[in-house]
Amino acid sequence: MSTSDIDRWNERFNTADFIFGKEPNAFLVSKEHLLRPGARALALADGEGRNGVWLAEKGLDVLSVDASSVAQEKARALAAERGVRVSFEIADLDTWDMGHERFDLVMAIFIQFSPPHLRERLFERMKAALVPGGLLLLEGYRPEQLGYRTGGPPTAENMYTTDLLRRSFGDLKILELVERDVEIYEGSGHGGMSALIDLVAQKP
Repeated sequence: MSTSDIDRWNERFNTADFIFGKEPNAFLVSKEHLLRPGARALALADGEGRNGVWLAEKGLDVLSVDASSVAQEKARALAAERGVRVSFEIADLDTWDMGHERFDLVMAIFIQFSPPHLRERLFERMKAALVPGGLLLLEGYRPEQLGYRTGGPPTAENMYTTDLLRRSFGDLKILELVERDVEIYEGSGHGGMSALIDLVAQKP
């Protein structure tokens, strides 16, 4: 991610409001039954912390990573408000080393800022970071989202399709891969009818 991109995100997050709200993502909440207290969780591009903080509230050991220092200040405040401990790291996901077999859970909710050539490397590092038996929870927009214009990247190449996710994560056990069009309300940043795709996968 370029310096200008990070500056743009810092500017976007530089408001008293939580632009994606303080409540966790609905897809993530729907997978609460898969969560194990004490598990090591990586919350990628966690922004203002709504998802990472919620995982910590469920008893997970959470590392929340984002490129925006402004977003992380808000995430720290949210963790303090909720009375939970979350570890934070500022990092550019295009280059950040996630480690090898380090996490029981990798959560990637709306992280579609990387173009295809960088996304492929990002997906490989996500898989490498999972321990055997570890879970990947991923949600993003499909190309149809461009017609709704209710959030997400402005270009189709950054979107996910079923074929793309099957190719990218076919070496994992795909437990769920679902396309759906639903209304979501996540602060001012995501609101209205949205073309989503959800993936739950387990490392063998």
